[in-house]
Amino acid sequence: MRWILTLFCLMLLATSAPAQDRAAVERQFQSWLQNTIWPQAKAKGVSQRTFQNAFDGITLNWGLPDLVPPGRPRKTPKTQKQAEFGSPGRYFNAGSVRGATSMGRKMAHRHSDTLARVETETGVPARIILAIWGRESGYGQVPIRHNAFQVLGTKGFMSTRSSYFTAELIAALQIAEAGHVANLNSSWAGALGQPQFMPTSFLTYARDGDGDGRADIWRSEADTIASIGHYLAQHGWVAGRDWGFEVNVPPGISCALEGPDQGRPIRDWASMGITRVSGRPFPAHELAAEGYLMMPAGRNGPAFVVTPNFYVLKDYNTSDLYALFVGHVGDRIQYGVGDFSGRWGKVGGLYRSDIARMQQALVQQGHDVGGVDGLPGYKTRRSIGRWQEATGRPPTCFPEAGMKSRLKP
Repeated sequence: MRWILTLFCLMLLATSAPAQDRAAVERQFQSWLQNTIWPQAKAKGVSQRTFQNAFDGITLNWGLPDLVPPGRPRKTPKTQKQAEFGSPGRYFNAGSVRGATSMGRKMAHRHSDTLARVETETGVPARIILAIWGRESGYGQVPIRHNAFQVLGTKGFMSTRSSYFTAELIAALQIAEAGHVANLNSSWAGALGQPQFMPTSFLTYARDGDGDGRADIWRSEADTIASIGHYLAQHGWVAGRDWGFEVNVPPGISCALEGPDQGRPIRDWASMGITRVSGRPFPAHELAAEGYLMMPAGRNGPAFVVTPNFYVLKDYNTSDLYALFVGHVGDRIQYGVGDFSGRWGKVGGLYRSDIARMQQALVQQGHDVGGVDGLPGYKTRRSIGRWQEATGRPPTCFPEAGMKSRLKP
Protein backbone atom coordinates (compact mmCIF):
# COMPACT_ATOMS: atom_id res chain seq x y z
CA MET A 1 0.00 0.00 0.00
CA ARG A 2 2.83 2.40 0.90
CA TRP A 3 4.47 1.69 -2.50
CA ILE A 4 1.23 2.43 -4.34
CA LEU A 5 0.77 5.68 -2.40
CA THR A 6 4.34 6.77 -3.22
CA LEU A 7 3.84 6.00 -6.89
CA PHE A 8 0.59 7.98 -6.92
CA CYS A 9 2.30 11.00 -5.36
CA LEU A 10 5.10 10.90 -7.92
CA MET A 11 2.58 10.72 -10.76
CA LEU A 12 0.67 13.64 -9.29
CA LEU A 13 3.82 15.73 -9.07
CA ALA A 14 4.77 14.86 -12.65
CA THR A 15 1.40 15.92 -14.02
CA SER A 16 0.96 19.05 -11.89
CA ALA A 17 4.45 20.50 -12.40
CA PRO A 18 3.87 21.68 -16.01
CA ALA A 19 0.59 23.30 -14.97
CA GLN A 20 2.35 25.05 -12.10
CA ASP A 21 5.13 26.18 -14.47
CA ARG A 22 2.60 27.57 -16.92
CA ALA A 23 0.73 29.38 -14.19
CA ALA A 24 3.97 31.08 -13.15
CA VAL A 25 4.71 32.04 -16.75
CA GLU A 26 1.18 33.40 -17.15
CA ARG A 27 1.78 35.66 -14.16
CA GLN A 28 5.05 36.84 -15.70
CA PHE A 29 3.17 37.54 -18.93
CA GLN A 30 0.60 39.74 -17.20
CA SER A 31 3.40 41.60 -15.41
CA TRP A 32 5.22 42.07 -18.74
CA LEU A 33 2.10 43.54 -20.31
CA GLN A 34 1.72 46.07 -17.52
CA ASN A 35 5.35 46.98 -16.93
CA THR A 36 6.82 46.73 -20.44
CA ILE A 37 4.07 46.99 -23.04
CA TRP A 38 1.80 49.57 -21.42
CA PRO A 39 4.50 52.28 -21.13
CA GLN A 40 5.49 51.76 -24.78
CA ALA A 41 1.88 51.82 -25.93
CA LYS A 42 1.09 54.93 -23.90
CA ALA A 43 4.07 56.69 -25.49
CA LYS A 44 2.53 55.93 -28.90
CA GLY A 45 -0.79 57.51 -27.96
CA VAL A 46 -2.67 54.39 -26.92
CA SER A 47 -5.28 55.07 -24.22
CA GLN A 48 -5.61 52.96 -21.10
CA ARG A 49 -9.13 52.02 -22.17
CA THR A 50 -7.90 50.64 -25.50
CA PHE A 51 -5.09 48.78 -23.75
CA GLN A 52 -7.42 47.21 -21.20
CA ASN A 53 -9.98 46.22 -23.83
CA ALA A 54 -7.25 44.62 -25.93
CA PHE A 55 -5.99 42.37 -23.15
CA ASP A 56 -9.21 41.72 -21.24
CA GLY A 57 -9.20 37.97 -20.60
CA ILE A 58 -6.12 37.39 -22.78
CA THR A 59 -3.79 34.55 -21.76
CA LEU A 60 -0.83 33.01 -23.52
CA ASN A 61 -1.46 30.81 -26.56
CA TRP A 62 0.77 27.82 -25.86
CA GLY A 63 -0.04 26.22 -29.22
CA LEU A 64 1.87 28.76 -31.32
CA PRO A 65 5.20 27.72 -32.90
CA ASP A 66 8.70 28.85 -31.93
CA LEU A 67 7.91 29.66 -28.31
CA VAL A 68 10.65 29.87 -25.70
CA PRO A 69 9.18 30.16 -22.19
CA PRO A 70 11.31 32.17 -19.73
CA GLY A 71 14.24 30.19 -18.38
CA ARG A 72 14.16 27.56 -21.11
CA PRO A 73 16.96 27.14 -23.70
CA ARG A 74 16.39 28.03 -27.33
CA LYS A 75 16.78 25.23 -29.83
CA THR A 76 15.53 24.32 -33.27
CA PRO A 77 12.63 21.87 -32.94
CA LYS A 78 13.53 18.60 -34.61
CA THR A 79 10.00 17.98 -35.78
CA GLN A 80 9.56 21.33 -37.51
CA LYS A 81 8.87 20.91 -41.21
CA GLN A 82 7.76 23.38 -43.86
CA ALA A 83 7.47 23.27 -47.64
CA GLU A 84 11.14 24.21 -48.08
CA PHE A 85 12.18 21.18 -46.03
CA GLY A 86 10.31 18.69 -48.18
CA SER A 87 9.77 18.58 -51.90
CA PRO A 88 9.24 22.17 -53.11
CA GLY A 89 6.67 20.79 -55.52
CA ARG A 90 4.20 20.36 -52.67
CA TYR A 91 3.88 24.13 -52.50
CA PHE A 92 2.29 24.04 -55.96
CA ASN A 93 -0.42 21.47 -55.40
CA ALA A 94 -3.02 21.50 -58.15
CA GLY A 95 -5.90 22.53 -55.91
CA SER A 96 -4.18 25.66 -54.59
CA VAL A 97 -2.88 26.76 -58.00
CA ARG A 98 -6.11 26.15 -59.90
CA GLY A 99 -8.31 27.59 -57.17
CA ALA A 100 -6.27 30.81 -56.96
CA THR A 101 -6.29 31.06 -60.76
CA SER A 102 -10.01 30.45 -61.25
CA MET A 103 -11.13 32.87 -58.55
CA GLY A 104 -8.46 35.35 -59.66
CA ARG A 105 -10.01 35.56 -63.12
CA LYS A 106 -13.41 36.27 -61.59
CA MET A 107 -11.93 38.97 -59.39
CA ALA A 108 -10.09 40.45 -62.38
CA HIS A 109 -13.43 40.93 -64.11
CA ARG A 110 -15.28 42.12 -61.00
CA HIS A 111 -12.64 44.70 -60.04
CA SER A 112 -11.30 45.60 -63.47
CA ASP A 113 -11.65 49.36 -62.98
CA THR A 114 -9.93 49.40 -59.57
CA LEU A 115 -7.16 47.09 -60.75
CA ALA A 116 -6.53 49.21 -63.85
CA ARG A 117 -6.35 52.39 -61.79
CA VAL A 118 -3.98 50.90 -59.21
CA GLU A 119 -1.77 49.44 -61.94
CA THR A 120 -1.53 52.88 -63.55
CA GLU A 121 -0.72 54.53 -60.22
CA THR A 122 1.83 51.99 -58.98
CA GLY A 123 3.17 50.18 -62.03
CA VAL A 124 2.32 46.84 -60.40
CA PRO A 125 0.43 44.52 -62.79
CA ALA A 126 -3.10 43.59 -61.82
CA ARG A 127 -2.31 39.88 -62.15
CA ILE A 128 0.39 40.15 -59.47
CA ILE A 129 -1.92 41.97 -57.04
CA LEU A 130 -4.59 39.33 -57.63
CA ALA A 131 -2.18 36.44 -57.08
CA ILE A 132 -0.98 37.87 -53.74
CA TRP A 133 -4.55 38.49 -52.63
CA GLY A 134 -5.46 34.93 -53.53
CA ARG A 135 -2.46 33.41 -51.80
CA GLU A 136 -2.84 35.44 -48.62
CA SER A 137 -6.56 35.12 -47.91
CA GLY A 138 -8.27 33.31 -50.77
CA TYR A 139 -9.55 36.70 -52.00
CA GLY A 140 -10.95 37.39 -48.56
CA GLN A 141 -12.72 34.04 -48.23
CA VAL A 142 -10.36 32.35 -45.74
CA PRO A 143 -11.54 32.77 -42.13
CA ILE A 144 -9.06 34.58 -39.87
CA ARG A 145 -9.94 33.57 -36.34
CA HIS A 146 -6.97 34.23 -34.05
CA ASN A 147 -7.06 37.13 -31.61
CA ALA A 148 -4.27 39.44 -32.75
CA PHE A 149 -3.44 40.61 -29.23
CA GLN A 150 -3.13 37.08 -27.92
CA VAL A 151 -0.93 36.02 -30.84
CA LEU A 152 1.32 39.07 -30.81
CA GLY A 153 1.38 39.20 -27.03
CA THR A 154 2.40 35.56 -26.78
CA LYS A 155 5.09 35.85 -29.44
CA GLY A 156 6.32 39.19 -28.12
CA PHE A 157 6.68 37.73 -24.66
CA MET A 158 8.25 34.37 -25.46
CA SER A 159 9.14 33.68 -29.08
CA THR A 160 12.48 33.38 -30.83
CA ARG A 161 11.79 36.84 -32.38
CA SER A 162 10.38 38.60 -29.36
CA SER A 163 11.58 42.12 -30.23
CA TYR A 164 10.01 41.90 -33.69
CA PHE A 165 6.64 40.79 -32.35
CA THR A 166 6.73 43.31 -29.53
CA ALA A 167 6.97 46.10 -32.11
CA GLU A 168 4.08 44.53 -34.01
CA LEU A 169 2.04 44.34 -30.81
CA ILE A 170 2.50 48.06 -30.18
CA ALA A 171 1.44 48.75 -33.78
CA ALA A 172 -1.67 46.60 -33.31
CA LEU A 173 -2.61 48.67 -30.28
CA GLN A 174 -2.22 51.83 -32.38
CA ILE A 175 -4.57 50.33 -34.96
CA ALA A 176 -7.12 49.59 -32.26
CA GLU A 177 -6.75 53.11 -30.84
CA ALA A 178 -7.51 54.57 -34.28
CA GLY A 179 -10.70 52.48 -34.47
CA HIS A 180 -9.97 50.85 -37.81
CA VAL A 181 -11.84 47.66 -36.92
CA ALA A 182 -13.90 46.44 -33.96
CA ASN A 183 -12.37 42.98 -33.51
CA LEU A 184 -8.71 42.70 -34.43
CA ASN A 185 -8.29 39.11 -35.63
CA SER A 186 -5.13 37.80 -37.23
CA SER A 187 -3.36 34.77 -38.58
CA TRP A 188 -1.31 32.56 -36.23
CA ALA A 189 1.63 34.87 -37.08
CA GLY A 190 -0.23 38.11 -36.34
CA ALA A 191 -1.01 39.16 -39.94
CA LEU A 192 -4.14 41.23 -40.54
CA GLY A 193 -6.90 41.50 -43.09
CA GLN A 194 -7.25 40.33 -46.66
CA PRO A 195 -3.68 41.22 -47.73
CA GLN A 196 -2.33 39.78 -44.45
CA PHE A 197 -0.30 42.83 -43.49
CA MET A 198 1.62 42.79 -40.24
CA PRO A 199 0.46 45.71 -38.07
CA THR A 200 3.51 47.87 -38.85
CA SER A 201 2.94 47.29 -42.57
CA PHE A 202 -0.68 48.34 -42.19
CA LEU A 203 0.37 51.62 -40.58
CA THR A 204 2.87 52.27 -43.37
CA TYR A 205 1.34 50.87 -46.55
CA ALA A 206 -2.44 50.50 -46.22
CA ARG A 207 -4.32 52.74 -48.66
CA ASP A 208 -7.85 53.92 -49.33
CA GLY A 209 -8.92 52.41 -52.64
CA ASP A 210 -12.64 53.16 -52.63
CA GLY A 211 -12.50 56.85 -51.75
CA ASP A 212 -14.30 56.70 -48.39
CA GLY A 213 -11.36 58.23 -46.54
CA ARG A 214 -10.39 55.03 -44.69
CA ALA A 215 -7.96 52.19 -45.39
CA ASP A 216 -10.06 49.12 -44.57
CA ILE A 217 -8.14 45.97 -45.51
CA TRP A 218 -10.67 43.83 -43.63
CA ARG A 219 -13.88 44.59 -45.51
CA SER A 220 -12.99 46.67 -48.58
CA GLU A 221 -11.75 44.80 -51.64
CA ALA A 222 -10.77 48.07 -53.30
CA ASP A 223 -8.67 49.05 -50.28
CA THR A 224 -7.06 45.61 -50.32
CA ILE A 225 -6.10 45.98 -53.98
CA ALA A 226 -4.74 49.51 -53.48
CA SER A 227 -2.78 48.48 -50.38
CA ILE A 228 -1.07 45.50 -52.05
CA GLY A 229 -0.13 47.63 -55.06
CA HIS A 230 1.23 50.42 -52.87
CA TYR A 231 3.25 47.96 -50.77
CA LEU A 232 4.98 46.47 -53.82
CA ALA A 233 5.58 49.86 -55.40
CA GLN A 234 7.17 51.18 -52.22
CA HIS A 235 9.42 48.11 -52.08
CA GLY A 236 10.84 48.83 -55.52
CA TRP A 237 8.64 47.16 -58.13
CA VAL A 238 10.08 48.08 -61.55
CA ALA A 239 7.23 49.04 -63.84
CA GLY A 240 7.36 47.44 -67.28
CA ARG A 241 9.46 44.46 -66.24
CA ASP A 242 8.23 40.92 -65.71
CA TRP A 243 8.90 38.88 -62.57
CA GLY A 244 10.75 36.12 -64.45
CA PHE A 245 10.69 33.30 -66.99
CA GLU A 246 10.86 29.53 -66.72
CA VAL A 247 13.96 28.37 -68.60
CA ASN A 248 16.00 25.38 -69.71
CA VAL A 249 19.47 25.34 -68.11
CA PRO A 250 21.94 23.18 -70.08
CA PRO A 251 23.94 20.64 -68.05
CA GLY A 252 27.14 22.60 -68.66
CA ILE A 253 25.87 25.63 -66.77
CA SER A 254 26.46 25.32 -63.04
CA CYS A 255 23.48 25.55 -60.72
CA ALA A 256 25.87 27.28 -58.32
CA LEU A 257 25.45 30.46 -60.43
CA GLU A 258 22.13 31.04 -58.68
CA GLY A 259 21.45 34.17 -56.67
CA PRO A 260 20.64 37.89 -56.85
CA ASP A 261 24.31 38.73 -56.28
CA GLN A 262 25.35 36.88 -59.46
CA GLY A 263 23.15 38.73 -61.91
CA ARG A 264 24.04 39.53 -65.50
CA PRO A 265 22.17 40.97 -68.49
CA ILE A 266 19.52 38.54 -69.67
CA ARG A 267 21.13 38.54 -73.11
CA ASP A 268 24.23 37.03 -71.47
CA TRP A 269 22.20 34.19 -69.97
CA ALA A 270 20.74 33.62 -73.43
CA SER A 271 24.19 33.59 -75.04
CA MET A 272 25.24 30.89 -72.57
CA GLY A 273 22.51 28.66 -73.96
CA ILE A 274 19.68 29.31 -71.48
CA THR A 275 16.34 29.38 -73.31
CA ARG A 276 12.72 29.91 -72.33
CA VAL A 277 10.72 26.70 -72.03
CA SER A 278 7.98 28.27 -74.14
CA GLY A 279 10.34 28.40 -77.12
CA ARG A 280 9.78 32.15 -77.42
CA PRO A 281 12.75 34.53 -77.16
CA PHE A 282 13.20 36.73 -74.14
CA PRO A 283 11.34 40.04 -74.64
CA ALA A 284 13.52 42.58 -76.40
CA HIS A 285 13.13 45.18 -73.65
CA GLU A 286 14.42 42.66 -71.07
CA LEU A 287 17.63 41.67 -72.86
CA ALA A 288 19.84 44.51 -71.63
CA ALA A 289 18.40 44.42 -68.13
CA GLU A 290 19.76 42.30 -65.30
CA GLY A 291 18.41 38.84 -64.58
CA TYR A 292 19.27 36.17 -62.03
CA LEU A 293 19.33 32.40 -62.14
CA MET A 294 16.84 30.92 -59.68
CA MET A 295 16.62 27.16 -59.10
CA PRO A 296 14.45 26.57 -56.00
CA ALA A 297 15.07 22.81 -56.04
CA GLY A 298 18.48 22.91 -57.66
CA ARG A 299 18.64 20.38 -60.50
CA ASN A 300 15.59 18.64 -59.03
CA GLY A 301 12.97 20.99 -60.41
CA PRO A 302 12.08 23.88 -62.72
CA ALA A 303 14.62 26.66 -63.32
CA PHE A 304 14.04 30.35 -63.88
CA VAL A 305 15.69 33.57 -64.91
CA VAL A 306 14.09 36.16 -62.64
CA THR A 307 14.18 39.94 -62.50
CA PRO A 308 14.50 42.34 -59.55
CA ASN A 309 10.70 42.19 -59.26
CA PHE A 310 10.97 38.60 -58.05
CA TYR A 311 12.87 39.84 -55.02
CA VAL A 312 10.25 42.54 -54.44
CA LEU A 313 7.74 39.70 -54.12
CA LYS A 314 10.09 38.17 -51.55
CA ASP A 315 9.80 41.38 -49.54
CA TYR A 316 6.13 40.46 -49.13
CA ASN A 317 7.05 36.96 -47.98
CA THR A 318 10.68 35.84 -47.76
CA SER A 319 10.12 32.41 -49.34
CA ASP A 320 11.40 31.72 -52.86
CA LEU A 321 8.45 29.40 -53.33
CA TYR A 322 5.97 32.07 -52.28
CA ALA A 323 7.33 34.53 -54.83
CA LEU A 324 7.33 31.85 -57.49
CA PHE A 325 3.74 30.88 -56.67
CA VAL A 326 2.59 34.49 -57.00
CA GLY A 327 4.36 35.02 -60.31
CA HIS A 328 3.10 31.73 -61.71
CA VAL A 329 -0.52 32.19 -60.64
CA GLY A 330 -0.47 35.74 -61.95
CA ASP A 331 0.66 34.45 -65.35
CA ARG A 332 -2.05 31.81 -65.30
CA ILE A 333 -4.70 34.43 -64.51
CA GLN A 334 -3.71 36.76 -67.34
CA TYR A 335 -2.06 34.60 -69.97
CA GLY A 336 -3.62 31.20 -69.40
CA VAL A 337 -0.30 29.39 -69.09
CA GLY A 338 -0.25 25.82 -67.81
CA ASP A 339 1.86 24.01 -65.26
CA PHE A 340 5.63 24.42 -65.11
CA SER A 341 7.46 22.55 -67.83
CA GLY A 342 10.12 21.31 -65.41
CA ARG A 343 9.09 18.57 -63.02
CA TRP A 344 9.76 18.59 -59.28
CA GLY A 345 12.02 15.73 -58.24
CA LYS A 346 11.47 13.42 -55.30
CA VAL A 347 13.58 15.30 -52.79
CA GLY A 348 12.93 16.28 -49.21
CA GLY A 349 12.18 14.32 -46.08
CA LEU A 350 14.72 16.37 -44.12
CA TYR A 351 14.29 18.05 -40.76
CA ARG A 352 15.37 21.61 -40.27
CA SER A 353 18.03 20.34 -37.90
CA ASP A 354 19.43 18.08 -40.66
CA ILE A 355 19.90 21.04 -42.97
CA ALA A 356 21.38 23.15 -40.15
CA ARG A 357 24.08 20.53 -39.59
CA MET A 358 24.91 20.54 -43.30
CA GLN A 359 25.10 24.32 -43.21
CA GLN A 360 27.45 24.22 -40.24
CA ALA A 361 29.74 21.81 -42.05
CA LEU A 362 29.76 24.03 -45.15
CA VAL A 363 30.56 27.11 -43.05
CA GLN A 364 33.51 25.27 -41.51
CA GLN A 365 34.75 24.65 -45.05
CA GLY A 366 34.57 28.36 -45.86
CA HIS A 367 31.19 28.58 -47.61
CA ASP A 368 28.69 31.40 -47.13
CA VAL A 369 25.34 29.67 -46.56
CA GLY A 370 23.50 32.80 -45.49
CA GLY A 371 23.21 31.71 -41.87
CA VAL A 372 22.92 28.40 -40.07
CA ASP A 373 19.14 28.40 -39.79
CA GLY A 374 18.04 25.12 -41.37
CA LEU A 375 16.54 26.95 -44.35
CA PRO A 376 17.80 25.89 -47.81
CA GLY A 377 17.91 29.35 -49.38
CA TYR A 378 19.88 30.20 -52.49
CA LYS A 379 23.17 30.65 -50.61
CA THR A 380 22.83 27.21 -49.07
CA ARG A 381 21.76 25.65 -52.39
CA ARG A 382 24.70 27.03 -54.31
CA SER A 383 27.13 26.24 -51.49
CA ILE A 384 26.02 22.62 -51.75
CA GLY A 385 26.62 22.82 -55.50
CA ARG A 386 30.12 24.23 -55.02
CA TRP A 387 30.91 21.53 -52.46
CA GLN A 388 29.67 18.89 -54.88
CA GLU A 389 31.81 20.30 -57.69
CA ALA A 390 34.88 20.50 -55.46
CA THR A 391 34.47 16.89 -54.36
CA GLY A 392 33.90 15.49 -57.84
CA ARG A 393 30.17 14.96 -57.49
CA PRO A 394 27.54 16.03 -60.04
CA PRO A 395 26.18 19.32 -58.70
CA THR A 396 22.49 19.23 -57.77
CA CYS A 397 22.43 22.30 -55.49
CA PHE A 398 19.86 20.95 -53.06
CA PRO A 399 20.12 19.17 -49.69
CA GLU A 400 19.49 15.44 -49.90
CA ALA A 401 19.29 12.72 -47.27
CA GLY A 402 22.46 11.03 -48.54
CA MET A 403 24.50 14.14 -47.72
CA LYS A 404 23.88 13.87 -43.96
CA SER A 405 26.69 11.36 -43.48
CA ARG A 406 29.14 13.30 -45.67
CA LEU A 407 28.37 16.86 -44.57
CA LYS A 408 28.81 16.83 -40.80
CA PRO A 409 30.38 19.58 -38.64
